[in-house]
Amino acid sequence: MSEAERIIETPDERPTAEESDKSGESVVDEVESAEEGEESPADRGRRRIGVVACVAAFAYALDLITKILAVEYLENPTPPRTIEVIGEWLRFEAVRNAGAAFGIGSAFTIVFTCIAAAVIVVIIRLARRLYSTPWAIALGLLLGGALGNLTDRIFRSPGALQGHVVDFIAPQNFAVFNLADSAIVCGGFLIVLLSFRGLDPDGSVHRD
Repeated sequence: MSEAERIIETPDERPTAEESDKSGESVVDEVESAEEGEESPADRGRRRIGVVACVAAFAYALDLITKILAVEYLENPTPPRTIEVIGEWLRFEAVRNAGAAFGIGSAFTIVFTCIAAAVIVVIIRLARRLYSTPWAIALGLLLGGALGNLTDRIFRSPGALQGHVVDFIAPQNFAVFNLADSAIVCGGFLIVLLSFRGLDPDGSVHRD
């Protein structure tokens, strides 16, 4: 077989003009993404929905159990009991709270119930775009705390959506609160800290 015949029978493996254009565009896109500091979902790793769920479940369960114990051993006895943990500085006593965290706004029980429900919906929607573990922990704390107090609003007296939250942690010269309030405050503080450090929920870091 002559050299000319072999050349004719050999398939042309060179890329077509269209393939070359697509390849060039892909390379340009990758370079631009690298220059802008953008990360693909694969670079960020897996979404952190599981972390949010686990933290929220732990915070919610701990809050629910401690409230049940507070009602059983502090509120139900006659007369109600008070347990001094650190003398007069910290004690446990059951108090029903119609307002928000730390007894704020007791006249707006239904409003706070609706706000808590809205916060839960927002956190669940945001969790689908989470790639940052610290953000997942923060939102998990917020979610667990909101669910804990919302459970009281729905199921405790005096009625659905108007139920009073069980508080039992009573520091001296401070409002009485519960573990759900603590989870909400810790989650909010962590979110503020992450925002100041420039860490976004999707795992990227921005610098102003």
